[in-house]
Amino acid sequence: QLQLVESGGASVQPGGSLRLSCVGSGPNFDWYAIGWFRQAPGREREAVSCISTTGHMTEYADSVDGRFTISRDNAKNTVYLEMNGLKPEDTATYYCAADETVMAGLYVEEYGYWGQGTQVTVSS
Repeated sequence: QLQLVESGGASVQPGGSLRLSCVGSGPNFDWYAIGWFRQAPGREREAVSCISTTGHMTEYADSVDGRFTISRDNAKNTVYLEMNGLKPEDTATYYCAADETVMAGLYVEEYGYWGQGTQVTVSS
């Protein structure tokens, strides 16, 4: 059973940067594609980015493309989300999720394992 724990969320001013981490515990972390999702109050959960098991393939939502970078270090059972040029509209709870496949997409339904989330607030 895979467990996921996110960290790194904080309050930051517009234009600032944050690095989120998602640490997996359990066997065969490198068998899972990992996605980052976010949910703001009153809004549905939306995809942010995803990464393949090896880190060779990545995908980004249009809203964050060019500003966010996803990466992983399987030796540390960790996936990162580097967030630059943050905007107030990025304010949300950010979740990481895992799917036992080589490469998942940007669909909530694909992922079977979820973390508890970490809060990101962008305000002046």
